[in-house]
Amino acid sequence: MSQQSPMFSQYMFNMMNINPAYAGNRAVNNVTALYRNQWSGFPGSPQSAYISWDKRKQDSNVGYGAQLYNDHLGAENTTGFQGFYSYRIPFKQSTLTLGASAGAFAYGFKLLGENVWEPGDPSLTDENIFVPTFGMGALYFTDKWYVGLSIPTLLKTEIQLENKVQAVNNFGPNRQLFVTGGYIFDIDRDISLKPSFLVKTFAASTVQIDLNMNAWYMNTYCLGASYRTGNYNNSGAFVGLFEYQINQQIRIGYAYDYTLSSINQFSQQTHEVLVRYEFDSNKSSYGIRSPRYY
Repeated sequence: MSQQSPMFSQYMFNMMNINPAYAGNRAVNNVTALYRNQWSGFPGSPQSAYISWDKRKQDSNVGYGAQLYNDHLGAENTTGFQGFYSYRIPFKQSTLTLGASAGAFAYGFKLLGENVWEPGDPSLTDENIFVPTFGMGALYFTDKWYVGLSIPTLLKTEIQLENKVQAVNNFGPNRQLFVTGGYIFDIDRDISLKPSFLVKTFAASTVQIDLNMNAWYMNTYCLGASYRTGNYNNSGAFVGLFEYQINQQIRIGYAYDYTLSSINQFSQQTHEVLVRYEFDSNKSSYGIRSPRYY
């Protein structure tokens, strides 16, 4: 009844993380790294990080990407790798991109002095298991708007620790479904607004929605805010975002989450830091609006 994968507030700055169709969408060779420290101050609080790479040549319709990630929560630790492939189908004034991802992750459960509710519980034993992953997605966009649909975890997997069995039921019902969309408004020559949304559905949870508004100034500074709805006992969160294009190669970003649930009485410190380096951003693709904003 909880989330199955890491959650990031700055997903809109590296959408390949939720939709493989974005691999190579920026038409540059770039590397992005992100680290999230959630509920700082709690022992065993969620800490997530990834480093990703993707590339597509300007005159090619094929994009590639790869990602290494780690998610740590209490006694659980997940480390995985994914490869991405995308193919663009250009139309007269729009583009459709289809993508797929495949990989595997290592799931580890190791008690390091934690106080357990029932000592001696046979299910609380140290485990290390490898699990395959597969996902797919689609992206349709123009110069002004986009919409995306993805299932980043297409396989249904169960880790049955008590029986030491890993079960993989292909195309089971308990999968994540993500729907994204956004629009670019040019206020004047220097200012652009980008409202966007992310809808997340899970079979064992309610629908969760992220509503975002980012403002760009001179294609260099970005200020944004998000509201994330809650589910079950989680009351959602407000998020503040900042991004700065230092030069044509380096971009940095920061996000701060303020949770609306009662947990904010004990910790209001959720920080997220992003760094991107573009190797060939001085080429002509740098001026194209769609890779620039989404």
